Amino acid sequence: MILNTVITISIALAAAAFGYIFRKHLAGKKLKSAEAQAEHILEEVEKEVLNKRREAELEAKDLLHRTRQDFERESKERKQEMFNLEKRLSLKEENIDRRMGLLENKEKEIDLRHDGLKKQEDLLKSKDAQMHALIAEEKERLQKISSLSAEEAKQILLSRLNEELNNEKAAFIKHQEEEIRSSADKKSREILSLAIQRCAAEHTVETTVSVVTLPNDEMKGRVIGREGRNIRALEMATGVDVIIDDTPGAVTLSGFDAVRREIARLSLEKLISDGRIHPGRIEEIVEKTKKEMDEKIREEGEKAAFEAGVNGLHVELIKLLGRLKYRTSYGQNALQHSKEVSFLLGVMASELGMDFKLGRRIGLLHDIGKAVDHQVEGTHAKLGADLAKKYNETAEVASAIESHHEEAQPQSLYAILAVAADAISAARPGARRETLETYVKRLEKLESIANLFKGVEKSFAIQAGREIRVIVQPEKISDPEAIIMARDIRKKIEEGMEYPGQIKVTVIRETRSIEYAK
Repeated sequence: MILNTVITISIALAAAAFGYIFRKHLAGKKLKSAEAQAEHILEEVEKEVLNKRREAELEAKDLLHRTRQDFERESKERKQEMFNLEKRLSLKEENIDRRMGLLENKEKEIDLRHDGLKKQEDLLKSKDAQMHALIAEEKERLQKISSLSAEEAKQILLSRLNEELNNEKAAFIKHQEEEIRSSADKKSREILSLAIQRCAAEHTVETTVSVVTLPNDEMKGRVIGREGRNIRALEMATGVDVIIDDTPGAVTLSGFDAVRREIARLSLEKLISDGRIHPGRIEEIVEKTKKEMDEKIREEGEKAAFEAGVNGLHVELIKLLGRLKYRTSYGQNALQHSKEVSFLLGVMASELGMDFKLGRRIGLLHDIGKAVDHQVEGTHAKLGADLAKKYNETAEVASAIESHHEEAQPQSLYAILAVAADAISAARPGARRETLETYVKRLEKLESIANLFKGVEKSFAIQAGREIRVIVQPEKISDPEAIIMARDIRKKIEEGMEYPGQIKVTVIRETRSIEYAK
């Protein structure tokens, strides 16, 4: 019993000791595990802190980079603004300097004019004093050496004085005329060049034939008809020649009356499209086309008047304007020419401070007589003036139309401008038809005429044959002889050539002295 108790107590003590040791061992393990976990946590924290630090550094670097870029961009923009501002300021300074220079030049010019006027005034005063002194001297001399009366002496003195004054006036007038002529030439060249630049137009030379395209060559036989009755009916109804040759898929209409040729073309196109081609149908289509053509002519006249800005024209004048679309002069379309002359004349009148609307009206109507000159006897300028008077145009318009080819004396400045505008429009390169061979021959003949004169070194036909420049040998031809040569060449050209418009003859005499400094 006691032994069992001792054994039990021993076992209990041993179990307690073992439990203590086991718990101590477990506690050591837990402590080590906690320490390892703590070290791991510390390592994670250190890594996270390091990552955060790196991210913060990257963000700081990125922010610094963006800040630097923004700063550089703002600096660049400010530098550009400063550069633009400096540029504007420099331009303003240049403008101010230029204006100051102009003002200084004008002041100098005014001072020079003032000095000139003062000198002229002093000269007149001195001449007046000299005149009075001469008169007094003449009076004394005449009283001493002659037996003339005071009245007779006075008359002699006055006649001499008048003679001297007339000579001075003639010299002064000549000087003023030269200055006015020089300034007028310069101003006229400026006005003409401005008008030409603003009213530049393209030109195409028109022909006297029209071509109608056929769907196939079998249609030629239908157009000709049995024994040629269709083609004869078409020619009789329209008044044009219908030419059918070996040209594939085409019929040619020939006639000098563009209105008839256009009627024939439209009629034939309608007949080909319709397919029914016989004499009765041809006459019907031609009559219908003629009515349509009248309406088209009226519309073309209204369109031309609208483009030129000319209002209030009589309905008959509008119809005649429309007919000019189908009228040519040396291949130049008459309606296009009239519109161009209208624009040119309007610009020149405006530059001279005149009524540009009246100028445009005169320019548009200046060739209106060409619409009827094949029906009525007389020149187109005279017929146009009569038509203008008939349809309630003013006397100024009619007069300018009548004199635009210098068949009548110009009555106003508008008439002179009409002559110039008409010549400019007709003289444009390509405006009027002229074969290459004829053109080359005319230039060669122009140069050959100039080369016939002695002392001519070279000659050049320029500006499409509207000017000939002659270079003479200065040792053989003097300045007065050059003037005479220009007149002689002009006469020779007028006698021996035919040409449109006018030809300017320029004789150039040039001397050069050259030395080399070494």
